[in-house]
Amino acid sequence: MVRPKERRETGQNDIFQSRLDQIIDLGHPLVKLAQKIDWVFLETKLGAAYTDRKGRPPLPTRLMAGLAILKSAHDLSDEALCARWLENPYYQYFCGEEFFRHRLPFERTSITRWRQRMGEDALTALVQESLAVATRTGAAKPADFRQVIVDTTVQPKNVMFPTDARLMHRARERLVRLARALGVNLRQTYERVGKLALIKHQRYAHAKQFKRANKALRTLRTQLGRVIRDIRRKIGTDEALNAAFAWPLSLASRVRDQRPRQRGQKVYSLHAPEVECIGKGKAHKPYEFGVKVSVATPIQRSKGGQFVAHIKALPGAPYDGHTLEKVLPEIESQIGVNLNRIVADAGYKGHNAPYKHRLKVFTSGQKRGVTDTIKKALRRRAAVEPVIGHLKAGHRMGRNYLAHRRGDAINAVLAAAGYNFTLLIKWIRLLFAFVLPTLISSLRRKPTLHAA
Repeated sequence: MVRPKERRETGQNDIFQSRLDQIIDLGHPLVKLAQKIDWVFLETKLGAAYTDRKGRPPLPTRLMAGLAILKSAHDLSDEALCARWLENPYYQYFCGEEFFRHRLPFERTSITRWRQRMGEDALTALVQESLAVATRTGAAKPADFRQVIVDTTVQPKNVMFPTDARLMHRARERLVRLARALGVNLRQTYERVGKLALIKHQRYAHAKQFKRANKALRTLRTQLGRVIRDIRRKIGTDEALNAAFAWPLSLASRVRDQRPRQRGQKVYSLHAPEVECIGKGKAHKPYEFGVKVSVATPIQRSKGGQFVAHIKALPGAPYDGHTLEKVLPEIESQIGVNLNRIVADAGYKGHNAPYKHRLKVFTSGQKRGVTDTIKKALRRRAAVEPVIGHLKAGHRMGRNYLAHRRGDAINAVLAAAGYNFTLLIKWIRLLFAFVLPTLISSLRRKPTLHAA
């Protein structure tokens, strides 16, 4: 891709258009935040995904990065973001527009393509810039990030709760639909009796008549196996058909052959086969289906709030203690400071942290080498839990709609960036609403002269 043509402030006027800086409040937090962000840094980091080739230039980096920040900060879908951007002059100013626009300068799908082109590594620059803005505005200090809390959570995927009966029914439906689209005439599709078997299984299972439910489940498994074998006979050695059916047949065969207590990776969703079953020991939710995510936040709360220092999706459902070997060096390289204390919960016992960090990691319940200062830090370990709650409840990490494992990683990074920028918006609103007016009034106050 050719590099984007970046926007710069021109200061020009147009008699047919209204300048945004003339119709908005320049003291608005989004306006102040836009002035504090180093857009040149983001253009350099995110522009590395492009090359200098001939062609139509892509959309400006400030526009797309601003859209990504606003989407995650205000928990908006792509469609809602486009609608709100069109009617909100502050959103347009934040994304680098000089004049109010009545039509979108981009398509909704442009947001999706931009996210996929950037990837996790490039989008990490948004988290870095949010922390840099926090230090420039006084919301945080670099020393705040030398001691961090590390914890893991689950980022659920946008899938239904998996059951073997429904998975086999959906796998058969997908194969039948594909066969019709490609002109493969099947001996039998089991549309009517397959749906009836699924309804029977659900009713018997609800009534706790498990022998009858298992009989209906065997019927669904048999029907799926017959459709798989029929398709393989019909396509024969046709290379085009074999290529089209390779992945659906492989997925359907895995669904048919898997058993409840088997070891290894299982299929929990047909449209998202990368989903993993993770148990975090919650009474109200024993198992969650998605990907494990590592979250790091400072031990001591900064002036502007509890910022997210680092976040990373960890596919494969690794043991918590075995994630430190990869996470800790990334935290140091991303923040640019050396960690001198890491606090984690008891799930990190037996960790594999790098040698230089091994004696700096302290887990809940640890007795050896724990001083009063470290005990105080361990009592702050729970400060990461509300941060995880905010990421899930208000910044689109509670249900991930982005596809594949790449989407898992991108969604986690964007959620952290949106959360940090939300804290910065609150900090700037507080700063300009209370702190600066008080400071100005104190400077303007004339000193009173007292008689001797």
